[in-house]
Amino acid sequence: MNKELEYKKMLKKKKINILIIQVTLLLLIFILWEIFGRFKIINTFLFSYPSDILKIFYSYLKTFEIFRHIGISLLETILGLIVGSILGLIIAIILWWNELLSKVFDPFLIVLNALPKTALAPIIIIWVGTGIEGIICVSISISLVLTILSAYQYFKNVNEEQIMMLKSFNATKIQILFKLIIPSNIGNLINLFKINIGMSWVGVIVGEFIVSKEGIGYLIMYGSQVFKMGIVMMGVLVLGVLSFLMYEIVNIIEKLWKEKINNDQ
Repeated sequence: MNKELEYKKMLKKKKINILIIQVTLLLLIFILWEIFGRFKIINTFLFSYPSDILKIFYSYLKTFEIFRHIGISLLETILGLIVGSILGLIIAIILWWNELLSKVFDPFLIVLNALPKTALAPIIIIWVGTGIEGIICVSISISLVLTILSAYQYFKNVNEEQIMMLKSFNATKIQILFKLIIPSNIGNLINLFKINIGMSWVGVIVGEFIVSKEGIGYLIMYGSQVFKMGIVMMGVLVLGVLSFLMYEIVNIIEKLWKEKINNDQ
């Protein structure tokens, strides 16, 4: 018991040390960026510098305009992430369920996955519309095929002996799915969901570049058009923070799930 407590303390200490190093490194980057900008070592027209970005952020914060841009981008990303992940998972289950369908659609899915989805964004927006629905569909399209292929592969890789054992007890296919296939792949599906966070953000930003008049992608595009790199860098930093927060929320959910599994055991 003492050894287990010592091991947990060691892990906790290690995590704290890693966090301290990460924060220190991040602060060092911003300090050097500020110094290089102030002394014109870097071209501030191209890179701006932290204090200027902070002033721009504060000006957007005072008018609450930044919250409008963050809100619309978050809405588009969350909807694209949830719909893309759930729809991809459902299709993966259908392909696992029906071997004929999986063989028919496998080459099409591989080709779709190989295509640069961002290049299809203008076509999707023309088909669906230039409003929020078009941007959400771009976001869905980027994560959908990856979810289908990855989830289907996870399902196929489940130990065949375990499946045969359940079949020997006259388990139905739906029982195998919900008692073995999905439970044994929860960890993989959570990791896939983490990947989809980034993919969904890519879809939203690309969509906002093309048609939107609000959102983080719009801010970045607007800043580049009027040659105000401070706005561009502010948009990029806000995007980074939002992506990190979404990723950490999923990490917390994963941690709670693992604790529940350990407690059940």
